[in-house]
Amino acid sequence: MNDADSIVELIPRLRRYARALAGERASADDLVQDTLERAWSKLHLYRRGTDLRAWLFTVMHNVYVNQLRASRPTAPFDEEMAELAQPVRETDTLVLRDLDAAIRRLPPDQREVLLLVALEEMSYEEAAGTLGVPIGTVMSRLARAREKLRAMLSGLPPSGGKQLKIVK
Repeated sequence: MNDADSIVELIPRLRRYARALAGERASADDLVQDTLERAWSKLHLYRRGTDLRAWLFTVMHNVYVNQLRASRPTAPFDEEMAELAQPVRETDTLVLRDLDAAIRRLPPDQREVLLLVALEEMSYEEAAGTLGVPIGTVMSRLARAREKLRAMLSGLPPSGGKQLKIVK
């Protein structure tokens, strides 16, 4: 199997990750197209014998970050947190909708790690390689993302209901 066939097999996974990152189907399709275009033009940089999936996800991550940098800045996460906190509903459809909305509200660096580890089932090491950050950074971003998701989905304040103590 050649590289082109391997890339074609990975398109559904790229689309799923792009959809989770970008949100809208059209934006996700554009991200996949930009990723494939960049990957094809840089295929000579891919080292045979390494994980092609991880390499493509790294390319997608870089394309996505470049697009974010080019777009206008968004409001900080903490300012938007209060608007989102709602108790979880009984219906599975509503739970999934709330979870999807909560994931979209995470800061991009935390959302990327969460999606790579939880959705794409990458190991911490693979996610770290894809994002170009140390494993410890992946672990801390994932922990923060999970904490914020728990808070948003349970209606708790961002700190998870914990009060900070003033130490003299």
